[in-house]
Amino acid sequence: MNVKESSIKPMVAHLLEMRNRLLQCILVVLFIFLGLFAYSNELYLYLSDPLVANLPLNSSMIATDVTSPFMTPFKLTLVLSIFAAMPFILYQVWAFVAPGLYKREKMIVVPLFLSSVLLFYAGMAFAYYLVFPLVFTFFTSVSPDGVLVMTDIRSYLDFVLKLFFAFGLSFQLPVVLSLLARVGIVDSQFLKDRRKYVVVIIFAAAALLTPPDPITQIGLAIPLLILYELSIFSVKFIENKNLEKTDA
Repeated sequence: MNVKESSIKPMVAHLLEMRNRLLQCILVVLFIFLGLFAYSNELYLYLSDPLVANLPLNSSMIATDVTSPFMTPFKLTLVLSIFAAMPFILYQVWAFVAPGLYKREKMIVVPLFLSSVLLFYAGMAFAYYLVFPLVFTFFTSVSPDGVLVMTDIRSYLDFVLKLFFAFGLSFQLPVVLSLLARVGIVDSQFLKDRRKYVVVIIFAAAALLTPPDPITQIGLAIPLLILYELSIFSVKFIENKNLEKTDA
């Protein structure tokens, strides 16, 4: 066996493993999707409740496209299936990369993976239960006289999915800062000294990631400021752990 063949075989094995794990992820998403699809209309009704609860009595949601009554709940169910399968998907990613990591790296990655998933779900829940009711109350209350608010079901789904992603990704702030602290790029004192600049950056990011209304922007900025403060404590905890290991 020559050197070229010996280097190709491990690569082929990795590619086969990647394919198998990807197929497993697709099958799990498909399995969840098939289980949820029978309740797709109910899921959409639940998702639209923050808006429907604030619509005028003589108003309702509408479908302006022929395929929307079917495709919109279909899309929602597919996205929810991917969200629900995310722990399994991340586990497959972990199982694929773990053999190439050192023990110390594994001890860092596992908590970050778990924290990332939980914070993403927390961001979505925060948006749905706290931000959406305030946002839709604001939007429906400022409609001009003579204008009847009748939101298209597809437009609504696209709107809330964007906010789910915006809040879910924004809630990753502690994970990102903790990772940067692990590799020595930032420390707790650095984060404290830049606090006033971070406040401006957070409100600017909230304005870019959310619709142009103050309620949504404040609704995203406030939890981010809280998460930033919690990140400082998390980074300080990491520093103390590293100091203990150094002293030992």
